[in-house]
Amino acid sequence: MYEKYWKLDVKPFSNTPDPRFLYLSSQHEDVMMKLSYCIVEKMGAGLLTGVFGCGKTLLGKAILKELGEDKYKAVFINNPQVTYVELLRAIVRNLKSSALPSRADELLADPLLETLHNILLDNMRDGKETVIIIDEAHIIQDERIFEELRLLLNFQLEDRFLLTLILSGQPELKNKIADLRQFEQRIAICCHLDALSEKDTQEYVLHRIKIAGGKNNIFTLDAIKFIHDRSGGIPRRINRMCDLALLTGFGKKLTKIDKDVIKQVGEDFGV
Repeated sequence: MYEKYWKLDVKPFSNTPDPRFLYLSSQHEDVMMKLSYCIVEKMGAGLLTGVFGCGKTLLGKAILKELGEDKYKAVFINNPQVTYVELLRAIVRNLKSSALPSRADELLADPLLETLHNILLDNMRDGKETVIIIDEAHIIQDERIFEELRLLLNFQLEDRFLLTLILSGQPELKNKIADLRQFEQRIAICCHLDALSEKDTQEYVLHRIKIAGGKNNIFTLDAIKFIHDRSGGIPRRINRMCDLALLTGFGKKLTKIDKDVIKQVGEDFGV
């Protein structure tokens, strides 16, 4: 709606996990390096925690894109609040090139595990590694699901795992895993994402505008400082504030977004 006015190709602050817009702060670079290492070196399992809206999903998508589909077969589960069998079905369905069996007895846990094992072996023979990312894993309430996920790591040969399992979620996920000692011992890499600093918030805003095709600095420095203070450095909140600010500026035919515009956005939209 406002893209043409601000001379942008696309909206720069959509809250969707588009890897094009990934801003690599020093902490994001560190997490990306560690999780990529976990996957490339076939270490079995990794854990990523971070505050709500800090960009965990986007980072996961970016890692998969960087690794490439020619070498990796990946599953991204973003709603794990299901039964274990339903979770298994989702994993197999996303990895299997053909449709799932229609017989009910073939959709139970044991047949699904056998199917998954065969898929993993086929992927390995085809020169592809298998990656399973469980996003929002902190919402899993049934400890038995964590135990069953741990058992997936038993799919291995003498010298390597047949899959890499990445669990991603809010900080309480780490505490849940800590209470499951056997699972915790299988986690090879642990990472955490915090909110952005004021400097990173400035770079983040500029980065997204540039990726969207913008040539000018639309936001003043005092506006970005105010955005950081109000958002707490949480990218999802930053996106919403900036998006609404661009809409407001478009409506008022402004040439810059300053602190007063951000204040108005807060009053008008409650952000």
